[in-house]
Amino acid sequence: MDILPILATLRRHKVILWLLMLEIALSCAIICNGVFLVVQRLQHMDMPSGVAEHELVQIQQAPIAPPTDRYARAREDAAALQQIPGVQAVGMTNQVPFGGFSSNGNVMLTPTQPHPTLNAATYFGENLVQTFGLELVSGRTLGTDDYVNADVVLKSLADGSGKGFPMPTLVSQAMATRLWPQQNPLGKLVWLAPKASFRVVGVVRTLARANAYHTATAQYSMIVPLHMGADKDQSYVMRTRPEDRQRVLAAAAAALKRADPARVITHARTYDEIRSDYFQDDNAMAGMLVSVILAVLLITGLGIVGLASFWVAQRRKQIGIRRALGATRADIVHYFQTENFLIVTFGIMAGMALAYGLSLWLMMHYELPRLPVFYLPVGAVALWLIGQAAVLGPALRAASVPPVVATRSV
Repeated sequence: MDILPILATLRRHKVILWLLMLEIALSCAIICNGVFLVVQRLQHMDMPSGVAEHELVQIQQAPIAPPTDRYARAREDAAALQQIPGVQAVGMTNQVPFGGFSSNGNVMLTPTQPHPTLNAATYFGENLVQTFGLELVSGRTLGTDDYVNADVVLKSLADGSGKGFPMPTLVSQAMATRLWPQQNPLGKLVWLAPKASFRVVGVVRTLARANAYHTATAQYSMIVPLHMGADKDQSYVMRTRPEDRQRVLAAAAAALKRADPARVITHARTYDEIRSDYFQDDNAMAGMLVSVILAVLLITGLGIVGLASFWVAQRRKQIGIRRALGATRADIVHYFQTENFLIVTFGIMAGMALAYGLSLWLMMHYELPRLPVFYLPVGAVALWLIGQAAVLGPALRAASVPPVVATRSV
């Protein structure tokens, strides 16, 4: 079909045409960036934790009065929890992946470097590899003889002696790759402070941070062999079969209360609940963005329907003349579809530039990554499809105009 007559007709309706093109351009910018942000949220929510998520439960405690020997109390608690039927492993930890509360340290490759190489999550606690279900990819795990009471380590750091260092540590594969690319990390040293050195004895495949804000650094983590004792900053993690989790949680809370009636259980939850709570904002944001995208598509479609219906009403005589001159119903439908395709295409061309500009603005103000170019065709295809679907009804009504309309007076 020759598009020159279509362009000539459109030039006679410049105001309406520019308004519709502006609407389409804004829709393109919103859709492209909206889809990109939804994908970003979904990828963030799909971030691996590295732990056996469907087999873990957590008990977070808050003792009113700290026990005289918090290390002995921790051992007693762990022994009591291990006796619960169905419990496969018990560990005490200062944090769990996606748990919200985080403990992190600045990691250095030399004790005197002015700026840290990276920041990593520092997991403290015993039996974490087995309890979390971590995959050891090289080296060895931490043994009972590797663990030291935290008070001893703090005293060594306070007096500047550095006694007991370097301590063994496990690091995640992502952290090892970042620190020593294409090298064997086993035996390498890292420092968390000038006197606090750690020697890598093993590498786990994945262990996410408690606050994994950025995907690029979410897997930087290490496990330090410290006994922290039974206090408010520690929690017990148990591994069991998925179907036994609720029963084990109830039994574990009861066992801890029997050992210390003054103890307050602040959290008793499955790891699935931990993950769901952590990503609930991402889930809500993704849902809101999808709603906005659908609303924009609906409004754009309604705008196209309204304009096409208006033009059909305005052109009934011209349509009748074309029918009288031999145009078929398919020719009329094709005309309006081609006209709509051109309008949407002009709007998309402006919308792509607007989408990229909006992406740059979001980068500057919200630290979001740049919009990948391949999202622009996504918005274009969506608008083309919406445009063709929206114009189909008015086009069919135009095609139903009989040739006799051409003989009627205006």
